[in-house]
Amino acid sequence: GCCDTHSSLGNKVTMASRCITQETFDAAVLENIEEFAMGPEEAVKEAVEQFESQGVDLRNIVKMAPKVSADGLQEPAHGILQALDDLQESVACSRPQEALAHLTRFCDQCKQDKACRFLAAQKGAYPIILSAWKLAAAGDQALLLQALNALSALTDGQPDLLDAQGLQMLVATLAQHAGAADLTCSGIRCVRHACLRHEQNRQGLVEAGVLPLLTGAIARHGRHADVVREACWALRIMTFDDDIRVPFGHAHDHAKMIVQENRGLKVLIEAARAFPDNPGVLSELCSTLSRLAVRNEFCQEIVDLGGLGVLVALLANCNDHQVGAQSRLWDLVKQVLSALRAIAGNDDVKDAIVRAGGTESIVATMTQHLASPQVCEQSCAALCVLALRKPENSRVIMEGGGALAALQAMRAHPQEAGVQKQACMLIRNLVARSQAFSKPILELGAEALITQARAAHRDCEDVAKAALRDLGCRVELQELWTGQKGDLAP
Repeated sequence: GCCDTHSSLGNKVTMASRCITQETFDAAVLENIEEFAMGPEEAVKEAVEQFESQGVDLRNIVKMAPKVSADGLQEPAHGILQALDDLQESVACSRPQEALAHLTRFCDQCKQDKACRFLAAQKGAYPIILSAWKLAAAGDQALLLQALNALSALTDGQPDLLDAQGLQMLVATLAQHAGAADLTCSGIRCVRHACLRHEQNRQGLVEAGVLPLLTGAIARHGRHADVVREACWALRIMTFDDDIRVPFGHAHDHAKMIVQENRGLKVLIEAARAFPDNPGVLSELCSTLSRLAVRNEFCQEIVDLGGLGVLVALLANCNDHQVGAQSRLWDLVKQVLSALRAIAGNDDVKDAIVRAGGTESIVATMTQHLASPQVCEQSCAALCVLALRKPENSRVIMEGGGALAALQAMRAHPQEAGVQKQACMLIRNLVARSQAFSKPILELGAEALITQARAAHRDCEDVAKAALRDLGCRVELQELWTGQKGDLAP
């Protein structure tokens, strides 16, 4: 835990992990104000420098001067604690209007600084917010919304706070208010914050029935961008395996449940049709499809539901005109490519993508967005999967200029290991079963680029060697023993 101990070792490891309480920090600031007549800002700056020079970790410390009342008595030290005190009082006296105002103040304070959320949690904010939420359950929608906003602010980065009672209330609230977009959005954000890096909360919420509420929210509010975005994000987090405290999560089971029991793929593909001009929402939808394409039959189902048509059309649209800001466009392109790559894990789907003109679209995308290393990497990766064990697809990629585009990407991004690695793998897959392509690829200057990638990036060693070998180039084998004969004792 965190404590105020002073490390006599003074070495960097113990120094870096030293912590202090908020009270210790506030006392140092007050001392600077009272003893050394500093102004509040200067007093805080001085305290920060003093503790950091001693190697104290101040990430969870609120770096503001505590308030002191006119008669010299200390008030609750910080705005967020003052808001919590006021909130607790108004809830205890059942005054919903006041509680609403204090919750709003609390949310504003939470947004200022992660340290404020940490301090609030330490000082018992969670049960106070829960009691405000119960006061709102009588039918005060404005108070309910703000209680959910406060819970989502508090649990951001602190998922351990959610307890069994809060978990049940969350699912019940989402079920009761499924028609209200703003409440749904805020409730789902609470789900998302509670599940990130927290396998127990994920499993608890899934058991309590949260999955149909998430897919249902997308189906019901299919034109409400914020709801769709939040629900996609929450669905993806249900398929994460990111809690280091748990050896085996239920990520694959959750993906199966979303698809098989909750029509997840159909819901996502239908929602994508409702947002032709919103790259942000489309990115979320494509990214979520990628997370769900975990089995052969799911990949096929995405094609059968028309998802492949949607993806190929999206790529073509991104190539035709600039949608919004460049970075948002690149993000969408990257997610579409990653979804195509995911569903191409199924061999029949590989052929369907090629038949749908997918290869031409991918090559055109890479050529047009050559400046983005992420787009280049994902384009090469998608083509690489399409070419795997498929000589006919390799021919289509070659004729469509795929090898040329990949080598251009290697030239454009020599420092990007991901681009170099995926391009090497693509070249290898193109020639592995079609030796005739080696000569034209070598004539484009492949050997020098692949050799360069191998020298520059450790990650590329094996794939570069394999690509050179399959291209028919001489690959000097690494000699593991370089000692002299005489070094070995007879």
